[in-house]
Amino acid sequence: MQLGRAGRGAAMSDIQGWGQDEDDDLLFADEDAPDPLSATSGPAAAPWKLLIVDDDPEVHAITRVVLNDVTFDGRRLHFLSAHSGGEARAILNDHPDIAAVLLDVVMETEDAGLRLVHHIREVLGNRRVRIILRTGQPGQAPERRVIVSYDINDYKAKSELTAQKLFTTTVAALRSYQHIDTIERNRQGLETIVDAAGTLFEQRSMDRFAVGVVERVAALLPRAAGAFLCAVPSGLNPEGPNPEGPNSESPPHGRSWEAVVLCGTGVFADAAGRPVGAVLPDAACADIAAALARGCSLHRDDHSVAPFQTRSPGPVALFIGGHGGLPDVERRLLEIFCSRMSVGFDNVALYEQLRLAQIATVHALGKLAEYKDEVTGEHVRRIGRWATAIARELQAQGACGGAADDLFCELIGLASMLHDVGKVAIPDQILRKPGKLAPEEITQMREHATIGGRILRDASGPVGGRSYLSMGAEIAESHHEKFDGTGYPHGLAGDAIPLSGRIVAVADVYDALLHRRPYKEAWELAAVVDLIRAEAGRHFDPRVVSAFVAVLERGGPEA
Repeated sequence: MQLGRAGRGAAMSDIQGWGQDEDDDLLFADEDAPDPLSATSGPAAAPWKLLIVDDDPEVHAITRVVLNDVTFDGRRLHFLSAHSGGEARAILNDHPDIAAVLLDVVMETEDAGLRLVHHIREVLGNRRVRIILRTGQPGQAPERRVIVSYDINDYKAKSELTAQKLFTTTVAALRSYQHIDTIERNRQGLETIVDAAGTLFEQRSMDRFAVGVVERVAALLPRAAGAFLCAVPSGLNPEGPNPEGPNSESPPHGRSWEAVVLCGTGVFADAAGRPVGAVLPDAACADIAAALARGCSLHRDDHSVAPFQTRSPGPVALFIGGHGGLPDVERRLLEIFCSRMSVGFDNVALYEQLRLAQIATVHALGKLAEYKDEVTGEHVRRIGRWATAIARELQAQGACGGAADDLFCELIGLASMLHDVGKVAIPDQILRKPGKLAPEEITQMREHATIGGRILRDASGPVGGRSYLSMGAEIAESHHEKFDGTGYPHGLAGDAIPLSGRIVAVADVYDALLHRRPYKEAWELAAVVDLIRAEAGRHFDPRVVSAFVAVLERGGPEA
């Protein structure tokens, strides 16, 4: 920083009007003297915003002359001017990132400056900006009272402000703002990461988890133009672009290696599903390959690449573009974020494996019932579709509070397919009897509900929590209960019957009556619907009947 040049001696002499003492003569740095404050460690950053608030235009002009060449931490100053407290309020509203305010006390009123301090701290809630109070009338705002009563950071009488003291005061304020801003950005970044972990770790879909990751990166690094997640297709080598090795600076050769964009934000919002090579230049593609091969982040002036250390689903990297260079604090936050999200990727992948294993188990158990009952196969598939549609309708209506949540709606379709699995224990002569069952046969037939519940509950024990098997157990055991308490096997009534059982009860009766069975002919649709409506409040939960009718009127579960 060169505070002045020989040619500016006349302009600088104006500062004497502020009451400069003879001992405070301005000393001008040699033209070629190095200034440690001008050193930069990266690409040019945005300038520091300095707001001058004073009703004297001369003060604005002199302040700009004195501080015009100041550079701190590689960033110059950008001056904003206000000639009253009202003008300053508008500027502060539009520029929340102002680093320091040089503020006069007496302007349109005798305490306009002090009122502005209160507005900044209490109304705007801005605790970061550094406020330097300057006054030409110290008697109007005694220093001791003002320092104690107002949240300001420095107090200067205009009569004592030499060029050097103004420079020193300003740089000290900028350094203080920089430290506070760093702490605040760390705090906000860590809050974003903690919140992201709490929210995203609840996701059970890899697609939704990936979208959540790039959305949170956009919040963590708001200056970036965009970000995307990309994955290497199974069986391909992430070192492919550089046959000479991951440390090679050569661009990719051909397109033998391609990472694919999973999802993106900002300028990459429409890139999902495209090869990375169709989105980025070769040099950036090579950086993604190098970061994946080395397993560590790579930062350039205009982009960064952060790989995820995951056991599954395979090589995944986060690309952040157009950020103009990430400062150290944001690099550290990005590392913490990616470390946490790597665990999230593994959790989602493990959940999906568990879900697929449960689905396979459900289908295997469902096959048992199909072997015993020739009508069971298509019947259970239709029940699954109806149960899901009714559950979604209940969720949309809010009819059952939080019981019909997303997980419930996700599980019930497949779980409902197990409602008759207990029939594996019922003799064939009863299952396939074409006529009416004898009383003792009815008793034996009814046992399938208890047997099915027991089989599935035993199977779900090692899994724990809500699962297809645990919900299948409650459906198998409760889908023959009636809302008025006259059903079986336990005579449960009302909300004591699990919601899943109440839903499947309607779907089961509807489908059973609508289709031919060995012991009966198919009913007409109108007759079936009339019966279900009439049984609302007796056999069926009226809320479930209402949801069923709503789905039916839309054309059924597949409409």
